[in-house]
Amino acid sequence: MTTVVRFHQTGGPEVLSFEELDVSAPGPGQVRIRHEAIGLNFADTYFRSGIYPVALPSGIGNEAAGVIEAVGPDTPGFECGDRVTYTGFMNTLGAYSTHRLIDASVLIKLPESISCEQAAAMTMRGLSAAYLCRRIYPFKAGETLLLHAAAGGVGLIVSQWAKLLGLRVIGTVSTEAKAELARAHGCDHIINYSHENVAQKARELTDGVGVSVVFDSVGKATFDASLDSLRRRGLMVCVGASSGKVPPFDPAILPRKGSLYLTRPGLADYIADPIEKQELVDELFGHVSAGRIQIRINQRYTLKDAVQAHRDLESRKTTGSSIFLP
Repeated sequence: MTTVVRFHQTGGPEVLSFEELDVSAPGPGQVRIRHEAIGLNFADTYFRSGIYPVALPSGIGNEAAGVIEAVGPDTPGFECGDRVTYTGFMNTLGAYSTHRLIDASVLIKLPESISCEQAAAMTMRGLSAAYLCRRIYPFKAGETLLLHAAAGGVGLIVSQWAKLLGLRVIGTVSTEAKAELARAHGCDHIINYSHENVAQKARELTDGVGVSVVFDSVGKATFDASLDSLRRRGLMVCVGASSGKVPPFDPAILPRKGSLYLTRPGLADYIADPIEKQELVDELFGHVSAGRIQIRINQRYTLKDAVQAHRDLESRKTTGSSIFLP
């Protein structure tokens, strides 16, 4: 039996329910995993609320780490006792569970230097930071990055990685406590958007030029300010919408603001190729194992706390990474 969190209709955190289900033996190409830690990500709320449509009833969660308990036929490369982690999109939905069957092709073996808790806190967030820092733009040392939600799970990893690349990081936060956390993880300057004008401050900090790149995971509330913070021919990277989806806009606004570039990437397209995925995994795990990047787990919940965990996440009460312990 496995305890799972599912939802039978879309809506707020209250639609999440807890069920006991049987877990069958793994089929060809599958393994059965006993989860030791499960990631809580803002993307989970998009599935629950219906922003990302799925067939109902549905499991939830795309990231977890644990130990393989059984291996199906025709599944080379894995055996019982292996410690693994995974993340993805539709092909990994259902991580909020104590045990599960999963396609072995999505699994990543864990080195001894990475714990299951660390892995659940950083596989999705860390690989997102990896492609943002290493694939989305050819950063050069000395360039300036504007990083929204700098005290969040992805933000703390990005800011540390950006410093390894020699970048100047301007982070945005909503409280002084979050500002202190962001500074401790590499942000050179902080903009508190609860009482400061983001675009105006970003211009001041860059002598009126603007930043090279913006990583914006907030969406609706920050979209215009992000564009206004960019230098001529700068890049706007929309990586989330915690404040709501960005409304439709006229692309002609981009040349009027300096021939700006805009992209809305997704992690799935940067880990679809096994070789590229392994390159990003190796670089991420290498930084964490060597202590160059610290993973902050600031909230731990049980699966039965899923409703409260989603409420905390959406009310911006969390910082760093959050995980469930089954």
